[in-house]
Amino acid sequence: MLILQADRDSLLKPLQAVTGIVERRHTLPILSNVLLESSGGQTNILATDLEIQINTAGPQASAGDFRITTNAKKLQDILRALPESAIVSLDWADNRLTLKAGKSRFALQTLPAEDFPLMSVGEDVSVAFSLKQENFKNMLSQVQYSMAVQDIRYYLNGLLMQVEGRQLRLVATDGHRLAYAASEIEAELPKAEVILPRKTVLELFKLLNHPSEEISIELLNNQVRFRCNDTVIVSKVIDGKFPDFNRVIPLDNDKIFLVSRTALLGALERAAILANEKFRGARLFLQPGLLSVVCSNNEQEEAREELEIAYQGGELEVGFNIGYLMDVLRNIHSEDMQLAFGDANRSTLFTVPNNPNFKYIVMPMRI
Repeated sequence: MLILQADRDSLLKPLQAVTGIVERRHTLPILSNVLLESSGGQTNILATDLEIQINTAGPQASAGDFRITTNAKKLQDILRALPESAIVSLDWADNRLTLKAGKSRFALQTLPAEDFPLMSVGEDVSVAFSLKQENFKNMLSQVQYSMAVQDIRYYLNGLLMQVEGRQLRLVATDGHRLAYAASEIEAELPKAEVILPRKTVLELFKLLNHPSEEISIELLNNQVRFRCNDTVIVSKVIDGKFPDFNRVIPLDNDKIFLVSRTALLGALERAAILANEKFRGARLFLQPGLLSVVCSNNEQEEAREELEIAYQGGELEVGFNIGYLMDVLRNIHSEDMQLAFGDANRSTLFTVPNNPNFKYIVMPMRI
């Protein structure tokens, strides 16, 4: 039975939107599959790992209603390998899905759709709001690099999303640095917050590719739902208490100066070539008119970079993980950054001039 005929891209693009969450080695083999279903001629493509579920609209179906599952990676790899102009047809018979394009033919196994485990999605929406995709993606890019990776404090392996009044805040921390971004929204909301899992954040970031369109966000019971383009993401949230980010923002650092973001990033990237590969440490020396960056390693090699700055305060030497400094400079796209130092044992605050909606705090390290 011919179930679908479409050009390659109209099938590949929605498939790519959902397959990022598919686990290749799952205890449930069917979770390596993607669900293809049609109702009333409209195809839907759905994938889940039981923590996140993504479904999106596919091309128009050729047959009536159907529901099948097949291996997500194999189907995606076949479509990618076909010429862009290829017309693809899918036939389904005897539990096999046959994909044809020109003189190419591929027979894929299917598993019963009724065995495909769908997440149960809550109905009670506690908070709902929307904003431009461009705005939300920009906020995510300003904070997501600070999420922890496989930390035993599981609530750090994600991102805090908080709404209050007319403001949306995103915060991420791995315990050594913290990034904060805020934005106005067109809704007056009670205070509510959830911790989004790392995987959800990364998938969401990839899907925000229509800057002028809106994304709608709904907080459900222990879940959050995002709708953008023709795609719906439902994700479980991390159960835990996120640290109070207001307590770690240093308010009395008095050694403050502006520096060109690109000049500082370039200096750090060059100095990092000779940094100790294990500790990735950099020493910053602050003195009137000058900021120096020094990296050295076990082979007694040393790199020194100097930047002229408009600063007339006291001298300071402080060490940092150089990767943490480069991360913020690569993800914020202002011309200048404002740095506020305290002493060698106190966190440093990075901000953007005349922008109270972004803060980055990084702890010093002993070198």
